[in-house]
Amino acid sequence: MVNTLSHLGIGFLIALALGFKGKKRNMVAFLAILPDLDFIPYILFALLSSSVSHETRNQLFYLLGHREFMHSILFILLITLFIWLRTKDRLFTAAGFAAILSHSYLDYATSWKMRPFYPFSTESSIMGAVYFFDPIANLLPLLPLFIVLVGYQKNRGRWNSKFNNFCTFVTNNHRSLYRILAVVLLVWITVLPVAKFFLVNQVSEAEETKISYQGTYPVSPGRFLTAYECNDTHFKIMEISYLSGIERSDFIEKVNSTGGVPNAAAYAERVGEELYSTAVPQEIDYPVYSVSENGGNGSVTVLLSDARNSYVESWAYFRTVYRFVFDKESGEYEAYASEQEGRERRLEGNYFKYN
Repeated sequence: MVNTLSHLGIGFLIALALGFKGKKRNMVAFLAILPDLDFIPYILFALLSSSVSHETRNQLFYLLGHREFMHSILFILLITLFIWLRTKDRLFTAAGFAAILSHSYLDYATSWKMRPFYPFSTESSIMGAVYFFDPIANLLPLLPLFIVLVGYQKNRGRWNSKFNNFCTFVTNNHRSLYRILAVVLLVWITVLPVAKFFLVNQVSEAEETKISYQGTYPVSPGRFLTAYECNDTHFKIMEISYLSGIERSDFIEKVNSTGGVPNAAAYAERVGEELYSTAVPQEIDYPVYSVSENGGNGSVTVLLSDARNSYVESWAYFRTVYRFVFDKESGEYEAYASEQEGRERRLEGNYFKYN
């Protein structure tokens, strides 16, 4: 998740490297943050989602959700086509394509799961090769943004006595400066996914199993959290790094029953196979279930979370916890969810497909 200002800075960097000024420069910068305007359709989704069927809700999520359709390849191509039809300007069209592609690529490389091939595929995926507070991806793009800000202030008669040496340096070296920044950023975000590939293969060989590339998430620059299913009852969680390989590991039980609940595995299977599997956004990769009986009221509670939850702090990748409360006699349930250990909310009846 590269911050919005950095996305904007990348847009300005592309425009400045190509020599754009004025409206063209500003439009390319705007295209670099365009995908994040999907918060506007997401508001519409929030208003409509509770009043439609489960299937319609899912489709609306794919279209209107945050980091969904407006971060997809199809959306990028449609915007690029629109720019070309309106301008017939090859260089400007290419710059616009690069700007909007940079946004989706960086989100895909750093952030939550996305559906880049929607509507042709609703499968979610993620590259997860760049730590989302990566200093180069987040801070380097702020330099062209600062250059534009200084130029704007000086044109308005402000800051006339400030940053004079800096402005002189930029003026004398602007072409090479922007190109160097662009190359450094491009090389960095290209090399890291390749480096992660070799790290995941190395750990796979050490563990003698297949480690998921997509299931390996950065927790800091050069360090990742990964997991795999080691047997029918446990996941193995590992912290790995480029320097040390496997730094630490632990085993997490898939189904944990408190109080000896009869058929605890059946309740967990029902939650995972019948309910959660039908919902979006499918953010949990390694599901673990905690089953307990609520004494005296004839209900069973199942908590569903990701096996890696306890290994991260203030991290949105898999910090969602679902709580299902089943009536033992009727089989009916109520569902709740909380994110980042925040306030729990009750989920609408159409959130899951109930058979």
